[in-house]
Amino acid sequence: MLNNTKRIKELYKEIQRKIFYIVPGRWDELYLYASIIDRLGKVQTGEMYFYFMPKGILKRKFINVYEVPSKYDIEEDEYLKLVELLYDEIKALREEFRNSNQKVWSNLTISIKDNKFKIQYGYENILGGQEAYYNHHIYWRYKYLHINPRSKKEKQALETYLNSIKPMKNDEFITGLYLKRKPNIVTYDTTDFKETQRVEYLATKDETKKIRNQIISDKLINK
Repeated sequence: MLNNTKRIKELYKEIQRKIFYIVPGRWDELYLYASIIDRLGKVQTGEMYFYFMPKGILKRKFINVYEVPSKYDIEEDEYLKLVELLYDEIKALREEFRNSNQKVWSNLTISIKDNKFKIQYGYENILGGQEAYYNHHIYWRYKYLHINPRSKKEKQALETYLNSIKPMKNDEFITGLYLKRKPNIVTYDTTDFKETQRVEYLATKDETKKIRNQIISDKLINK
């Protein structure tokens, strides 16, 4: 049984905060996967990705976190730094499980839907490797997003993964949302549909380019 210490509850709240911070636009549901593998010498590797479903009526489909910069015209390097900070919070959550003498998980899936925050903890022995990551990703999309394989390669990946997995008991935690989603500060238009969203922390590509050009111009003038 999970022992949600005070620190773990704080980390749940901070993870929600960062998710709401970096997912642009209005959305209905989100699914996030993260894995953490302990290598020799206390080196950690793993992966993280998430998909969210934007609100709307027509052409609704999940958007991958790594599609956000191009779809929403956001500076990619800045955005990925924020994604990395979210991953750091998830690593801190795992470390708190270790510090509180609880079973240490290897991966988790976070679901946010219908004002519910749900985490499923997995304990599989993840070895890593690009093929293993890819096969699991196709399986995970199929399971949580109900996305069927779209190519021969994806079908083979799903079949390979299903033939290799061993059923394991996962732990699960469900609660309401700790935070209300709030609009941020800077406006921009999406490329998929016209919507104004307020974003606090990111400049668009055009804004970043203007800033860089201004810096270069100032340097030339002051020489």
